[in-house]
Amino acid sequence: MENRWLVLGVAGALCAAVPGSESMAAAGEVTPLFDDDSIIEVTLTGPVKSIARRAQRSTKPHAARLDAAGESHAITLAARGKSRRERDKCRFPPLRIAFPEKPGEQSLFYRQGRIKLVTHCRNVDAAEQTILREYAAYRLYNRVTPESLRVRLARIRYVDDGEVVATRLGFFIEDGDDAARRLGMKEIDTGDIPVASLDQGDAARYAMFQYMIGNTDWSMVIGPEKSDCCHNSRLFGAEKSARGALTPVPYDFDAAGLVDAIYAEPNERLKTRSVKTRVYRGFCAFNALLPAEADRMRKLRPQLEAEITATPYASAATKQEMLSYLAGFYEDIDSPETFQARLTGRCR
Repeated sequence: MENRWLVLGVAGALCAAVPGSESMAAAGEVTPLFDDDSIIEVTLTGPVKSIARRAQRSTKPHAARLDAAGESHAITLAARGKSRRERDKCRFPPLRIAFPEKPGEQSLFYRQGRIKLVTHCRNVDAAEQTILREYAAYRLYNRVTPESLRVRLARIRYVDDGEVVATRLGFFIEDGDDAARRLGMKEIDTGDIPVASLDQGDAARYAMFQYMIGNTDWSMVIGPEKSDCCHNSRLFGAEKSARGALTPVPYDFDAAGLVDAIYAEPNERLKTRSVKTRVYRGFCAFNALLPAEADRMRKLRPQLEAEITATPYASAATKQEMLSYLAGFYEDIDSPETFQARLTGRCR
């Protein structure tokens, strides 16, 4: 994987110097929806209230309609996710949009079969700020590496039987297959894998980033089911049959300290009292690579801070909270004693 990473790393470094959508460009094809950073206006019309009310017990898709960018598409709409479908945590679930008929080449949604939509958890402004913090987490990883999932912010109007149920910000997440294609790779469908199957540099980078944003709700090698790998991660490889030099790609950051979602709970297995408590969960086998990754993160700090500051619609308080949390990460990696005590000394 060294030659592949060298090419992507050089491209990423050249692009990262300039803010905006072009700065995130990577080699390969990008679907139109994720080839732009501008916020899109979307109307979703369908049985929204029923989907939200039944989300905890049903992910059944329902006929609906999507209107955006001068286009109108028949879609199906379904609740998705796990914890955010629980009524005591969220009153509005994340959604999955599917296109029964594939949009044409001129469509913004060309090559989209199914899209994940991250929505507001509750119809209040505080929940919208949570959305923006999770959106920022994805954008930060885009800055760290092109081997990441892109996101597109949208202002969404939800209409049910002629009634506007809510108008809130949300964001679409790039499909794993589309991201892999963009990178000239394949998404790997496999069960639990050995640590040795991972590309060491990519795995070290992944673990360092998760520590940076304070996320512990993930696994690079184990999935919820034996046949499904991995928890809140995708695996990319050179070929569908690849079982070595695999790149882990993270998603779902709502449990991270940087996001600090009101419904997020500390990881019981780690015995932490707050989701904002950082715990390093990388593998000891990759410890030798962490100092170099720390150097990379130091060099990226101005770009990461600029990304947070540029988060659309984020309040001044939200931006300052994220910047302060990020500063805590840099304090950890800038102290040799803390670096050993909290990272290399806490590896698995």
